[in-house]
Amino acid sequence: MIREDRIQLNNRFIKVFNLLEERGDIILNDRNGKGMGDFADRILGNRAYGHIVRAFLNPDDKRVIDYRHAKMICQVYGVNESYLLDGIGTPFGFDLPQSNAAIDETVSQGNILFTTTSAFAGSAVEAGSFAPEDKEFFAIPGVAGGGLVAFPIDGNSMEPVVMDGDIVVCKEVSSLKDIKENEIYAIKSNGTLWVKYVQLVQDPKGRIVRLKLISANYLEHDPFEEEVNSYTRLYKVIRRISAM
Repeated sequence: MIREDRIQLNNRFIKVFNLLEERGDIILNDRNGKGMGDFADRILGNRAYGHIVRAFLNPDDKRVIDYRHAKMICQVYGVNESYLLDGIGTPFGFDLPQSNAAIDETVSQGNILFTTTSAFAGSAVEAGSFAPEDKEFFAIPGVAGGGLVAFPIDGNSMEPVVMDGDIVVCKEVSSLKDIKENEIYAIKSNGTLWVKYVQLVQDPKGRIVRLKLISANYLEHDPFEEEVNSYTRLYKVIRRISAM
């Protein structure tokens, strides 16, 4: 009998696989390095094992992925290991350090992690990457829940909507399907961070392959497109904090 934890692991694998396919990192019939055989070769060690991957993807099949191969998926495709292995966090987001408020309800530090723009843009924003004294949390009335991060804006590209020096509070978007076009997101990719209006660019098959990033200050900053890949992270800007 399959253990319940393995079934839950496999359910998370199915979700991650679908997201990777949505991002274009997996293209089932592709012959240029992104097909099912390529995935099977990277994860299971044999490109002929595509039928085994398909069995994992079939909820009615008794075969389920194991932790060793799940960990390989995280290493190869940049998946959040805490999410896939333990069900903590989101598939492609960083793991926010747990605040003391989550450990001890009598201590109210807040639910929003404040960090610098450069730290958030880089790859160092992961579980355990902050020294205890660097973990600064705060709260805003009406903004509840976890997985929230805030950082200051540097530059005038989003003025007058978001001003230089403002602080934005963001929540990660786990799926590109959740993006609402022409709304403001923080886009993190390959160590670079933008805060822009976002439009989706699809290929002929309807897959989202690029993001069109548009500045509010369009007279000084032209729109541009950024490729979507396994390292792309998006965070919905849900609050702006301005100086008095």
